[in-house]
Amino acid sequence: MRKILFILCAVTGALLFSGCESPKGWKTVDGVIVFDTPERAPGQQSVLGLRTAPMETVRVGFIGLGMRGPGAVSRFTHLEGVEIKALCDLYPERVEGAQKILADRGLPAAESYSGEEGWKELCERDDIDLVYIATPWQKHVPMAVYAMEHGKHVAVEVPAATSLDECWQLVNTAERTQRHCMMLENCVYDFFELTTLNMAQQGLFGDILHVEGSYIHDLAEFWDYYQGNWRLDFNQKHRGDVYATHGLGPACQLLNIHRGDRMKTLVAMDTKSINGRKLAEAKMNTSEFANADLTMTMISTENGRTILLEHDVYTPRPYSRMYQVTGTDGFANKYPIEGYAFRPTQLSDEVPDHENLSAHSFVPEEVKAQLMERYKDPIVADIEEKAREVGGHGGMDFIMDYRLIYCLRNGLPLDQDVYDAAEWSCIGSLSAMSLEHNNAPVAVPDFTRGDWQKIDGYEHAMVGD
Repeated sequence: MRKILFILCAVTGALLFSGCESPKGWKTVDGVIVFDTPERAPGQQSVLGLRTAPMETVRVGFIGLGMRGPGAVSRFTHLEGVEIKALCDLYPERVEGAQKILADRGLPAAESYSGEEGWKELCERDDIDLVYIATPWQKHVPMAVYAMEHGKHVAVEVPAATSLDECWQLVNTAERTQRHCMMLENCVYDFFELTTLNMAQQGLFGDILHVEGSYIHDLAEFWDYYQGNWRLDFNQKHRGDVYATHGLGPACQLLNIHRGDRMKTLVAMDTKSINGRKLAEAKMNTSEFANADLTMTMISTENGRTILLEHDVYTPRPYSRMYQVTGTDGFANKYPIEGYAFRPTQLSDEVPDHENLSAHSFVPEEVKAQLMERYKDPIVADIEEKAREVGGHGGMDFIMDYRLIYCLRNGLPLDQDVYDAAEWSCIGSLSAMSLEHNNAPVAVPDFTRGDWQKIDGYEHAMVGD
């Protein structure tokens, strides 16, 4: 009997690793874990490059007025062509706090919603064009899907989804309803990132080979501020890089992901949990903690580039999103020191003192300043002063909101589409799969279903394009 069981197990394993379907929606092909890709249902159409009718005024409803929501409401009061029509939170006192933001700016009160089902009433209104969601992660997809099904465009905080199934829900709903679904990844709008992206698009780095990004942020001072302990509870239950988008978003734009290239395969590794487990013992009365103190994920792309991601919210490492770009002719680095390095010949027409440059070190500060001014992104040149004045992580949050409204008002494709939301959010599930299968390689799903080559390069859409 023991021999028969051994043979059955061996045969099952051989079938699994030869590409036979498993009952879990995935299979292994040549040692790589591959998830099933659902067929595009009848009536669905790609939303790659989606344009919708221009809007003179974008009417907005906000759901979630805890940590991030009030700042978004405040920023929107500084945008032209916006009407704030409704405000919603689980707690009515938070709604009243957001109403005060409107009153202080001399704006009319919005309709108030609260309680467990208030967000549904907001989504059902016929005088809202955009639903802005800033709730705990677990609520993002149900709310975004419901809003799109009621004809609304959606902007949803990061990560947009917490599982592979949720990623497909967002994609399929956006394709079925032909509504925008933008993840509110603010780090792609930081000034250094925008300038570096413009440099890359102008060829200053040559061919980009490797990009790094991370979320390294000791959250010791913040855990108690997440209502109901939702964030620590999520981390306690989930292994992998559960918060990858701040580092991954800028990397994907640099590499033209689903705009000429695509993420192909990832492999993840992690440390044991020490500080995370101590948190769980102190705050949750449990010694079980799935999320590692440090998680690393390496990703390869179809065109032979690589991405390195790190996640660490438990150790006293200084804040870092890493943001590093390695090209054949240039290099950029943001943390802990901002700098650029180029071959001297690469800058021969860019700065007057190029003879003093060496690729073995960062360019001098005055050269860096000249480059950042010369390659300042047109978006930054247009809105920088106001963005710094209004603020939101130094101004990048305001640029994000400004671009969202600009594109909707002008009927342009958004800077981030639903495929970005799915690709950047799925890393949590895929890295966990790799870790749980002895660091096995995992294929990244093609959420565009083969359309990733139809757009030649990432760009910010502008009027006149």
